Amino acid sequence: MKVTPEMVKELRKTTGAGILACKNALVNNDCNIDKAVEYLRKQGVVNAVKKMSREANQGIIESYIHPGSQLGIMVELNCETDFVARTVDFKELAHEIAMHIAIASPKYIKKEDVSNEIIDKEKEIYTEQMKKSGKPDKVITNIVEGKIRKYYKEVCLLEQEYARDSSVTVQELIKGFIAKLGENISVRRFARFKIGEE
Repeated sequence: MKVTPEMVKELRKTTGAGILACKNALVNNDCNIDKAVEYLRKQGVVNAVKKMSREANQGIIESYIHPGSQLGIMVELNCETDFVARTVDFKELAHEIAMHIAIASPKYIKKEDVSNEIIDKEKEIYTEQMKKSGKPDKVITNIVEGKIRKYYKEVCLLEQEYARDSSVTVQELIKGFIAKLGENISVRRFARFKIGEE
């Protein structure tokens, strides 16, 4: 049996897990939704999603200077307790996120941080491009929506494919550490400094 987008959607709705995690769970459980839910629970993914609603106001600030000292990153990574903030795993995650920011140059943390103004402008640009190519309006709307999804993946840290492993997003990487450490983890803010850039 083949994994369909509808199955993935249903599993995501039930568990809140990421697309890739749901797809893998379905593949490993012969497309059986109940078994896939159980599989994700055993991996701690479902619990990780629940933990994401808890407040995270402890944490660390991690810095990363790229070789050559022309590029530097500072990132504030939060968790629930000072105990977890001091663990090697948490520090490793903060370092990985800082390195990812150096490589992928996100502008925002999450989709909600992108203003409606910016999205409207992007839609306007994409729509004009498509109209010039002579495509019908209905097709243009679908293409523009697809381009906006792609735009989010380019500019939002949590939506980006993780630099070291493109099979997971940064959000899914963080969810893995939430499951491992048992606390909510969130990126509060980051700054990227490059010589010669404002």
